[in-house]
Amino acid sequence: MDALLRDAHESHGHVPAALKEQIVIEHGSLIRYIVNRIAVRLPSHIDLDDLHSTGVIGLMDAIDKYDPTKNCRFKTYAEFRIKGAILDQLRALDWVPRSVRQKSRRLDTATNEVEQRLGRAATEDEVADSLGLDLDELHLMINQVRGISIVNLDELRSAGEGNGPIYADVFEDVKAENPYTTLKSRELCAAIGGCIAELPEKERLVMSLYYYEDLNMKEIGQVLSITESRVCQIHTKAVGRLRSKLAEVLET
Repeated sequence: MDALLRDAHESHGHVPAALKEQIVIEHGSLIRYIVNRIAVRLPSHIDLDDLHSTGVIGLMDAIDKYDPTKNCRFKTYAEFRIKGAILDQLRALDWVPRSVRQKSRRLDTATNEVEQRLGRAATEDEVADSLGLDLDELHLMINQVRGISIVNLDELRSAGEGNGPIYADVFEDVKAENPYTTLKSRELCAAIGGCIAELPEKERLVMSLYYYEDLNMKEIGQVLSITESRVCQIHTKAVGRLRSKLAEVLET
C-alpha cells in the first residue's frame, strides 16, 4: 500500500479516486477494530455505526494528508487519524469538559488504588495523600467532578408540582437490556474486577494504562521507566493470569 501511494503521488500528485476506494475497502477491518476497542468503554446508547462512518472520514483524511516522503507507514498514520476522528466525535457529544473527565479518572484511580492496597474503603485523608493534595484541594476536585453524575429521573417532578408525573414513566427506554442479560453482565464485570484486583501492582498498572488510559506499549514504558519489551512481557503475563483466574471463576 505504501508503494502504491508513493507511485500515485509521483505520477499524479494526488491519490486517484479508484485507489482511494481500494484503500477504504482494504482498511475496513482496521476501522472496525478501532471502533470495537473504543466501544468497550462507551455507554450502550452510542451508535457504533456512526463511529464507523466517522472512522471512514478519518481514513479519507489520512489518504489526502499522507506524505510518502516521511518515514512512516501508511497503516500507522491511518490508525492515528481514524482514532483521532472518532475521539473528536465522541468529545463533541460529551457535555462534560475534557479536563473534568481527566480529574474524575484521577480521583477514581486514586480511590481504587488505596482501597485495593488497604483492603477496605478509603478515607478522604488517604485519597488526598495518594493524589498529593490537601483536604481542601480534594474537596474542590470532588465538587468539580460532581456534575458528571447522572440525574435520577424518578426524583424529578413536572413544573414544580410535587405530585406530578414521574419522568421515567413518560420516557420509554427502548434500548433497555434484558434483566437477565444485565445481571449476567454485572456478575461477569464483578468477576473480572475481582481477578484484576488480585494481580500484582505492576501488572494492574500496565493493564490500567493500556486498556483504561489507552496508552501504547512505548508510552507505558516511558511512564514506568522500563523498556517497551518489558511492558509487553508484563502485559502478556497479566493477560495469562486473568485468563486462568477467569476460567476458574466461570467454572464454579
